[in-house]
Amino acid sequence: MGLITGIMGFLFGDGRNVIADTAEVFRENAENGAVRAADAKSQSLQQFAAEFVHPRRGLFDRLVDGLNRLPRPMLALGTIWMFIAAMRQPDEFIKGMEGLALVPEPLWWLMGAIVSFYFGARHQAKEQDFQRAVAGTVAAVQAHKAARSDNPALDDWQAQNG
Repeated sequence: MGLITGIMGFLFGDGRNVIADTAEVFRENAENGAVRAADAKSQSLQQFAAEFVHPRRGLFDRLVDGLNRLPRPMLALGTIWMFIAAMRQPDEFIKGMEGLALVPEPLWWLMGAIVSFYFGARHQAKEQDFQRAVAGTVAAVQAHKAARSDNPALDDWQAQNG
């Protein structure tokens, strides 16, 4: 009896399970793995949802934002339309190109500067909005971490695994 008690005490005594501890070296604890997977999925969904939260804006702001989205598609479609016009009405296209050839060079430079500054300013505004959104997400994550409920078992595990 003493030998069996000694072996059982060695394997399962002192509040630990040598067999379970050894098995976890070779195979992940399914319950803990499921908890980690659920937490990761929840956090990724929260981050994804935070990217699409926009403050409520008025009609004027939405109208101006819509107008700001028009130049790029209009430039692209206008360029394609020039190819179509060259094929369908070559004489009219030639007259239009001759008219463009008469535009003085300083006016072309001015046009280039205006278009460049427009797209540069729009890019900068979008980049700043993106940076603001990233900062807000980081702040929300930090607040979430600070407000999480205490989990003594997790705290013990983190203390042991460092």
